[in-house]
Parts: sequence; C-alpha cells; structure tokens
Amino acid sequence: MPNQTKILIIYTGGTIGMITDVETGALKPFDFNQISEEVPELKKIPYQLETLFFKEPIDSSNVTPKTWIKIAGLIEKHYNDYDGFVVLHGSDTMAYSASALSFMLRNLNKPVVFTGSQLPIGVIRTDGKENLVTAIEIAGAKKNGEPIVPEVSVYFEYKLYRGNRTTKLNAEHFEAFASFDYPILANAGIKINYNYSKVLKLRKAPLQIYRNFNTNVAILTLFPGITHDFVRHFFNTPNLKGVVLQTFGSGNALSKQWFLDELLRAIRKNITILNVTQCKMGEVIQGRYETSEGLEKVGVIGGGDMTIEAAITKMMVVLGELADREEIKTALLRSFCGEITV
Repeated sequence: MPNQTKILIIYTGGTIGMITDVETGALKPFDFNQISEEVPELKKIPYQLETLFFKEPIDSSNVTPKTWIKIAGLIEKHYNDYDGFVVLHGSDTMAYSASALSFMLRNLNKPVVFTGSQLPIGVIRTDGKENLVTAIEIAGAKKNGEPIVPEVSVYFEYKLYRGNRTTKLNAEHFEAFASFDYPILANAGIKINYNYSKVLKLRKAPLQIYRNFNTNVAILTLFPGITHDFVRHFFNTPNLKGVVLQTFGSGNALSKQWFLDELLRAIRKNITILNVTQCKMGEVIQGRYETSEGLEKVGVIGGGDMTIEAAITKMMVVLGELADREEIKTALLRSFCGEITV
C-alpha cells in the first residue's frame, strides 16, 4: 500500500531483545528479523514495519556518545523513508540517550519513541510486548495528516514522557520512569489519550544533526561534610570543561568562602558550571536563599528544572558547539526542545 504508514524499529540492545535459550536456559539476543514470531501482535498493526539492529547489541550501561551518534545517523539516513522511529534501548541509561537525541535531532518533525522493558520479551510476564506495540502505535499516530508527537519521547508502562524530562525511577517495577516536572505526553488505556497542549509544535525546517560532543564534563554532587581537598582536586581534573553541580533544594550550597573561591577559580579557567537540584521535583532559583546568592555572584549558571540527564547531555552538546562563555550561558538557559521551563 503506497500510503501506508512506515515505522522503522532500531534495536540497540537491552533487556527487551532477549529470549531464553531452550538448551542452556540462558538469556540471549534474538534475531530481530524474526520479531513478528516473538511478538505476533505486530501483524495486526496497520503499519509497514521494518527493523534495523546493532550487530553487537549494547548493554545500556556501556552506552557512550558514539552510540548516540550511531542512532542519530540511522535516523538521518532513513528520515525521509519513514513516518516515525522506535528505538529499543536498555532502560538504565535510556533517559540519557533520549535527552541526548533530543538535542542532536534539531528541527525534528517526526516521532522518535524510545522504549524497552524490565523483563525480556521471551519471558511470559514480559512488559516488553505492550511497550513495543504501543510505542509503534504512537510513532505512527497522526491527526489531520500530521504526526501527533513530533519529538523524542520515552514510552514505558502505559505512559509517554518527553525524553529530556525523564528519569529512571525504579529498577524492579514495570513503571520504571517518571517525569517529575513536566506532564506526561500521553496515557495509554483502552485508547491512547494525548496531552496535545504539552507536545512540541511541529517544526517545518529541515532536520539537522549535531554530532559534536565535548565529554570533558563531570557531575559534582554536594553532601554535608564535603571537604575542601576533594572539591579542589575535583576542579583540577585535567581538561575539565563543564560541571553539573547538584545542589540542595532550590539550588543551595554551602556558603563557606573556600567553596566559593574554588568555584570562582574554576570559572576563571573557563570551566562552565551549571546548577541543578538534587530533588526529584522543583527547580533551581539562585538567590532565593543566602546559600545560593554566592553561586550567582561567582558565575554559576542556574539550571532551572532540568533533569540531571538533560543537564549533562545538553552541556556535552553545547560545549561541543560553542567556546564563548556568554554564548554557552545563553544556550544552556535556552529551551532547545522543552527540556527547561523558560
């Protein structure tokens, strides 16, 4: 059928692609060319489905920016041939990958839906089949001839989230993800109910892929009792260019002069510091309390309500593109694709 919706499924690795070897009882990746045999429900979906898969599946704990570049490259190569894309990925770092892809795929106007599972697809009680089937439905869903969710998203256990607002919450329950500071994009019950007002607007410009990552970045999580020696050595890490500073509450940190001096010394060495909260909900508002005024004065950038996954991947992309301090700050504070409330 010439007008049939076409969806490309990209398997990168992860639990969802595993079945049990009948001889050994061990889990092993299955041949995704035979995916309809493992998930016969796919035959009932009125879309044309095709699959691509990494020859060597990657455990999501081993994902790197090279993995993100590979996924983005596959989407770019096949962008004009498909109506939507489903990326099968291990759940442990899915929020990082979905965030990274959201910053890489500029002017995206087709759905890219990440999904996976907590149990292998070859296990009787797997959550993988429902996650996969519904992710495919969402990737192909249209209204008035246009895609309903033209952005990078994560679908897991009946909920669709903006990819760069997502955090893995649970390692045991099927409801593994949450989006604490942004509403879900859709809820899948008897029918899929879309939160249309919260989905990114369709962009008409041509797709652009950004591949330059600066991985000389790090995360510094504050805790009571953190020592001067530790902080000093941390900021003396060779080639360090960017730091995501995880602070308390609404962006608060210890107000000791030695700490502020170390931050100022780092910033004067052109190390960009972005402040995000350790809390699951809420945002950084530097200057609300005395314990965050010092951060503002020395030049730490307030990260608003960005997740840690969005903050670190956005910093990699921004530092990979820009060198000027003010341009970097402007970019980090700007919403590329709904990752921060402006």
